[in-house]
Amino acid sequence: MKKLLLFAVFSIFTFTFTLAQEFRIGVKGGLNLATFTGDALTAFDTRASFHIGGLVEIPISEKFLVQPELLYSEKGSNLDGFFGFGIKTRLNYLDVPVLAKYKIVKGLSIELGPVASILVKAEGVKDDESRDVSAFYKNFDFGIGGGATYRFSRGLFLSLRFTKGLLNINEPQAPDDNNSDSKVQNNVFQISAGFTF
Repeated sequence: MKKLLLFAVFSIFTFTFTLAQEFRIGVKGGLNLATFTGDALTAFDTRASFHIGGLVEIPISEKFLVQPELLYSEKGSNLDGFFGFGIKTRLNYLDVPVLAKYKIVKGLSIELGPVASILVKAEGVKDDESRDVSAFYKNFDFGIGGGATYRFSRGLFLSLRFTKGLLNINEPQAPDDNNSDSKVQNNVFQISAGFTF
């Protein structure tokens, strides 16, 4: 699955460079506010982390463009337990959003599109000790992202985006595990700053 997604990313960027005539290449980064939702009987808190990566803007018409991105994005959540017991879950993904963007007025656009993700690293942290928990989470995730971007002069832009995970990322364990049937989805709100060339 990882090789297939990486091939898809390579194909998108190759297609962009060969066919797009007035495309823009850019970099972006910013704050992630991530948490889990689902049917698990637990209280998940928001985890603050980051994202960083690159993008390409491909104009289709005067008002409409497509924006594929490749981002390293830290997600996860904090589990608020009883009697001060809690676990921080750090899930690091390689995200590939492919967004349709529509320019509303000069500088301001709205965006919507699919976001495919590959799990790169998964850690559970308790009492400042971390351990690998990748066996508990699926390697692939998929969601829908939507938001808005405001572009200033000279290529600087700011954007807000919310990505709702659509797949259950919980990897079932032993049949007698009480949480094996629990469904958990990634959700992340992103505040980004970037620059296009």
